Amino acid sequence: MQTLFILLLAGAVLATLFVLTKGVIGMANGADFSGARSQGLMRKRVLYQAVAIFLAVILMMMGSSA
Repeated sequence: MQTLFILLLAGAVLATLFVLTKGVIGMANGADFSGARSQGLMRKRVLYQAVAIFLAVILMMMGSSA
């Protein structure tokens, strides 16, 4: 069960990194980023971070009960 949560956590972290990198590269290149697109990327990043934190907390709780 812990292995599943570790894989899910890794996926959430990678998704966060991908969205963050996509936004930073887009802004650095001066791409035509509208406010709505920028907000959408930021919301996705925050969502993925929240999922990663939630999974990390579950993993720590599972580890402390063992």
